[in-house]
Amino acid sequence: MARIAFFAPMKSPNHPVPSGDREMARNVMTALSDDTRGYDVTLVSEFRCYDGKGDVAVQDALFQEASAEASRLIALGGWSAWVTYHSYYKAPDLLGPVVSQAMGIPYIQIEATRAAKRLGGPWDRFARAADASCDAASAIFYLTEQDGEGLAPYRRDDQPQVRLHPFLTQEDVSTGHRPAAPAFLSVGMMRQGDKLASYQIIAEILTHLTGDWTYEIAGDGPARAEVEALFAPFGSKVRFLGQLDKQNLQKAYGHARAFLWPGVNEAFGMVYLEAQAAGVPVVAENRPGVRDVLPPPALSSVADTAHLAQSLSRLLNDADYNAERSAQARDLVKQRHLLGAARETLWSVLDPLLKGAT
Repeated sequence: MARIAFFAPMKSPNHPVPSGDREMARNVMTALSDDTRGYDVTLVSEFRCYDGKGDVAVQDALFQEASAEASRLIALGGWSAWVTYHSYYKAPDLLGPVVSQAMGIPYIQIEATRAAKRLGGPWDRFARAADASCDAASAIFYLTEQDGEGLAPYRRDDQPQVRLHPFLTQEDVSTGHRPAAPAFLSVGMMRQGDKLASYQIIAEILTHLTGDWTYEIAGDGPARAEVEALFAPFGSKVRFLGQLDKQNLQKAYGHARAFLWPGVNEAFGMVYLEAQAAGVPVVAENRPGVRDVLPPPALSSVADTAHLAQSLSRLLNDADYNAERSAQARDLVKQRHLLGAARETLWSVLDPLLKGAT
């Protein structure tokens, strides 16, 4: 069986901290493994090429480490193609272009982005490396409309740039009945920055809700105390579930009539797909990336907490509307966000590239 090399410069699929980025990397590996075509996927390196602070010394050290790692991989060899997931200005792919060129194999990027505004700043060298890796790619798959717009001006005539919708590895969606109780759910890590900002927005949304409701939160992290403090005024109406495994998370989706997550600076949000696949209608802010995985009725203007609360309340209290939105959510995921659709998109590009390389 032929082998495809896989690498994720920002976060290995084996990283111990759960995240949407880690999950998407794993999903891509699953989609690329294809017994029918005779291809297996190998995670070839755990090297993490990430600088979160814009430290030139850190970047210089990572370039040196990458050079040694690339030499090791070239000597190891034996792959038919190289696939990199999520190269960007804080975590550029410093291995794929070097190894694939040395081996003469196709080099494919998935969720690669360019950031011209970072050129000349503290991430200048890394931003240039991310751009160079895009230039070197035989093909690029982008996951959001915004990313595609950023890549398009630099596309070569011989470089396909193809939309790959974020996806789950399941083959179908849930067909279970929706609960009658006015309960809703959020799923999100509890950490400083964007995640905490989403929780702060939710706390404001809850002040607009009236009537009977119950809110469950699945997630944990270093900012849990801050999150708990945000929701303390709502007493027993808010329940903390902690970090859940897949089985218990599915149970939580099954108890929810709605899923609430504003999505501050989410790349796209795997939790939105999970919720919709379970038939749970979503309430979110209309943000880049987020809007790529949700239908228009799920979206409200950024910072309009009153409208977000109104949308949520309707899902909790209008059974017919909830059923309509639930069916819409399932249909959206079934049409473009499952494993079958992802495999079809990926291999429509990979098949000719791999045949041309043999």
